[in-house]
Amino acid sequence: MADNHGKFCWYELMTTDTEGAKAFYTKLIRWGTQPIPMPDMEYTMWLRPGSTDGVGGLSTLPAEAKAMGAPSHWLLHVAVKSVDDTAKLVTELGGKTFVPPTDIPGFGRFAVFADHSGAVFAAYTGADATVEVKEPNDTLGNVAWHELMTADVEAACAFYGRLFGWKKTSAMDMGPEMGPYQMFGLGEKSYGGMMKRPPNVPVSAWLPYFNVESVDQSVTAFEGLGAKLAHGPMEVPGGARVAVGIDPQGAAFAIHSTK
Repeated sequence: MADNHGKFCWYELMTTDTEGAKAFYTKLIRWGTQPIPMPDMEYTMWLRPGSTDGVGGLSTLPAEAKAMGAPSHWLLHVAVKSVDDTAKLVTELGGKTFVPPTDIPGFGRFAVFADHSGAVFAAYTGADATVEVKEPNDTLGNVAWHELMTADVEAACAFYGRLFGWKKTSAMDMGPEMGPYQMFGLGEKSYGGMMKRPPNVPVSAWLPYFNVESVDQSVTAFEGLGAKLAHGPMEVPGGARVAVGIDPQGAAFAIHSTK
């Protein structure tokens, strides 16, 4: 487990309409679905296109979260050695605990937190202290990138550096108003980037980038599938194409393709 500490391992969509979300993402990203038995709740696993490999999950947005004003959203999980130790450190670093360390019978243990600026994320470890991690890559249906929009990039680097051992990798200057786009990761591997939250983004948040065959073709299909285009499509350094959207239930997501 030591080698997996700090690596992303699961992507869970918490939504107000699970059936509507299934219809949208199975068409847009070509994911398959598989029901997973869970106590006291319905849970669906997203499967990579043409595979039985799990990418993440789908569940109903909890009533308590909805009552607090939380919209439908993607919740990114990070593998840790100990969920309980992570919870203590989150508090020490100025974060908050939304769901305390909790067992998922037969699977593992998790908790849900907010960082120092309010971005929500989860920590997880498997029942046998192991967990399959999801390295960013260009495989269809997998995640290519993880992006944090935050009030303070330097503070975020310090928070997650202490929590997960993430280090700064390369950076890109986005101008005097936005500042640096700071890449982060473990070792030489970049897992994503952190950027100053734009004025039109009301809260700090994590954004997953999912691989599709063609960003431009997917954007063309957005309106017919009930989604809204928030940004893009655009080319990013390295030649890939990206776009950000809002799904029919209001969850922000991003797509990525190499063409």
